[in-house]
Amino acid sequence: MREVTTSGETVDEAIEAGLKQIGLTRDQVTVDIIDKGKKGFLGIFGASRAIVKVIEAQDNIAKAEQFIKDMTTNMNIDTKIETIIDGNHVTFNLSGEKIAILIGKRGQTLNAIQYLVQLVINKDSKQFHPVTVDAEGYRGRRKETLESLALKMADKSKRMNRKVALEPMPAFERKIIHNVLQNETTVKTYSDGNEPHRHIVIKP
Repeated sequence: MREVTTSGETVDEAIEAGLKQIGLTRDQVTVDIIDKGKKGFLGIFGASRAIVKVIEAQDNIAKAEQFIKDMTTNMNIDTKIETIIDGNHVTFNLSGEKIAILIGKRGQTLNAIQYLVQLVINKDSKQFHPVTVDAEGYRGRRKETLESLALKMADKSKRMNRKVALEPMPAFERKIIHNVLQNETTVKTYSDGNEPHRHIVIKP
C-alpha cells in the first residue's frame, strides 16, 4: 500500500500534490490531514503550509476475494472464484470440488460466508456494496424452490383458512417470498420474530 506526505498552501493543494505524486484519483485514496496550515499575518508572518498524508485505499473487492480464498483453503476446499461487478453490486461465483460443503444445509453455510464477505468488502468503504456469494448456481435453484414453496403455502393457507408460518430464513430469501405473493389478493405476507429466527407468515 503506497503513501506519500505532501504540503501545499492549502489542504486541497497538498492533496492534489499527493494525488499527482502517487498517481491516483481522489476516490482511490484516504487522506490524513497532519497540519491544516496557517495563512499568517498579512499572509506572510507566522504562515505555515498544510501537510497531508495521502494513502492508497485498500481494494476491498480484492480483499474480499482473498478472504474467500483463505477461508476455503483452511477448509481444505480448492475453490475457483469468478467476480462479477454490476454497478455497486458484487457477485462472487464459487466452483470446484466439495462445493456442497460450502453450500451447507439449505444454504446455511453459504449464507454465513456471504454475511462475512459483505462485512469484509464494506469495512471502511466509502460506498456500500451489496454482496452475493453463489456456488455453482445454487442461488438460482434456491430461488426457484422458494417461489414454488411460496405458492404452495399460500394455497394451503387459503384452503385451511388460517395462518401458515414458514421456516426461518435470511432477509434476502424472505424478500423472494414477499415478491412472489405481493400481487396475490387472497393472501397477505409479513415477517415475524427476531433474527436469526425471523420468518414469513402467510395468512388469508
